[in-house]
Amino acid sequence: MKSLAQQMSFYQRYHRSPKNRLTHFFGVPMIILAVMQAFSWVPLGPSGLNATHVIMLVLLMYYFLLDVPLALAMTAFFAVMLAVTQQLAKLPLPWALAAFGVLFVGGWIVQLVGHHFEGRKPALLDNLFQIFIAPMFLMAEVFFHFGYKPGLQREVQELSMQSA
Repeated sequence: MKSLAQQMSFYQRYHRSPKNRLTHFFGVPMIILAVMQAFSWVPLGPSGLNATHVIMLVLLMYYFLLDVPLALAMTAFFAVMLAVTQQLAKLPLPWALAAFGVLFVGGWIVQLVGHHFEGRKPALLDNLFQIFIAPMFLMAEVFFHFGYKPGLQREVQELSMQSA
């Protein structure tokens, strides 16, 4: 398994423009909400659990393997997203489908606008797994902004420059 720094350095090479990064802070959560909403419509028995719960659990387990402090922050982020998702899923079907469409299509449009600023295709076109790294990358960016995890930030920068 590649380290978090290795995975983030790959992702960073596609996201150097501040405008692109900014668009991702809107587009990625929109897409996550839409996908969580869609999977919340897949019940897993009478327990009230649905596919979103299982996917989030597996993804968070992976995040905890990569970095515990970032995974804790992602747990809080996903908890908020899950609460919003549960409300979206309770909407009448036409409204729920409209919300899904706006979030999913709108999120991808925002992402593509960002990559227009970047002048480079999205990372997931070269490595589909990057779709799972994007949320963690953005959380790390928040940490870096506030001065947390400077060692990881430095390592990501160095690895990104080596591969450029």
